Amino acid sequence: MKKSSINSPESPTPLRFAILATDIVLFTIFDGTLYVRLMTVNRPPHFVHQPGLPGGLIRPDEIAEEAARRIIDEKGYINSKKVYLEQLFTFSNISRDPRGRVVAVGYIGLISEDKLTTKEKDGKGLTYWSPVHTAKHLAYDHDEILATALKRLASRVHYTTLIGQLLPREFTLTELEKAFESILGNNLDRRNFRKKILKLDIVKSTGKKRANGAFRPAELYRMTSKKVEEIEVL
Repeated sequence: MKKSSINSPESPTPLRFAILATDIVLFTIFDGTLYVRLMTVNRPPHFVHQPGLPGGLIRPDEIAEEAARRIIDEKGYINSKKVYLEQLFTFSNISRDPRGRVVAVGYIGLISEDKLTTKEKDGKGLTYWSPVHTAKHLAYDHDEILATALKRLASRVHYTTLIGQLLPREFTLTELEKAFESILGNNLDRRNFRKKILKLDIVKSTGKKRANGAFRPAELYRMTSKKVEEIEVL
């Protein structure tokens, strides 16, 4: 009698146990707008050329984070060594994958624009960046995963310096303000925001300025620490 093997979600044979996968919500900011990395999912008849998050099965010899970074490399076409990664949530709705019983460990990935190569900015084939507000009707339960990631990101930037992972090495206070607004979805009081940010000492002046068209040059800042630290920012 043959021993049964663990089947892939594509297999017609019913699974005795759930398969473990990972899905990654990878964010960046372009011109003050929050973007998410998407790929085209083509799994007919369930999903036909439908947008979704980069994801895949976890191999037997991998831990979840190793699988997430491999998928960022292989399906997201981004060098995962440059990505800040945090575990998000475990998504285990029984019907989340119509092909079979799959549980997904979700991750949030953050990368700043200045760390992206030209190819990584443009995407490759069916993998691309999408403004978060237009990323809808995603495959599987990826709308839920994206919404959960956005909620977590908005919460984390309130009480940590996590936003620094989305900023270039040098930035203006206007760029920092726009980054917060793109994540929170609302406008901040400019004067109060700048006053508090400078008082917290989480950014420091580089002593340099950037020409800003007809306006006077804007002072450039950088994060005081490269580490994500817990502090009440907003």
